[in-house]
Amino acid sequence: MPKDTILSIAVLGGTGKEGSTLAMRWARSGYRVIIGSRSLEKAQQKVEAFNAQLGDDYLLPADNAAAAAQADIVVLSVPYSAHKATLEAVQAQLDGKILIDVTVPLDPNDVFTVHLPPGGAASLEAQTMLGDRVRVVAAFQNVSFVKLKDLDGDVDCDVLVCGDDPDAKVEALQLVEAAGMRGIDAGPLANAVAVESLTPVLLSINRRYKIKGAGIRITGLPTGQ
Repeated sequence: MPKDTILSIAVLGGTGKEGSTLAMRWARSGYRVIIGSRSLEKAQQKVEAFNAQLGDDYLLPADNAAAAAQADIVVLSVPYSAHKATLEAVQAQLDGKILIDVTVPLDPNDVFTVHLPPGGAASLEAQTMLGDRVRVVAAFQNVSFVKLKDLDGDVDCDVLVCGDDPDAKVEALQLVEAAGMRGIDAGPLANAVAVESLTPVLLSINRRYKIKGAGIRITGLPTGQ
């Protein structure tokens, strides 16, 4: 079992590729991690498989509302088509907490072209919907599952973190490090418009150069930052 935990993390959409690999990385770093899903049965089935991969009972299953209620920090990793409905379903459980929004507003008919949602960015829409009692941070939009699935491998990619609450950003940056990456404070939540928009750009690069998992690196920073 992992070491004594500091925080509990709920990953809503944690049965998917991105959410599950982040969850497993955090669990192995010592966090108490709850996999959330609309279906408790699906969460239970997936957690059984993930724990078998990890070799111990690191992860816990729950439906989304129960997962959010039990957690200190909630991570939302769902398709944009499920973004609003998921937030509406757990809004009461998010009160007073940090929400790390991983969602990218991709157009399913053309994932290679930037698509700006009505609110400018998924994370901005989340903040507007949830209000000031929830501290929304945008992060992990530009890290491919291809890079995360090797739980012991190095992740050759930086993570841009945007948010309006300094303390919430600190927590998010710590989770980036715990997942094996370097986090970069990329400014206020409004900058998530640019960060989320980088994902279709990276997908286009993957297609053009026949590669998988294109990512970003920020140059010019001193070693260790």
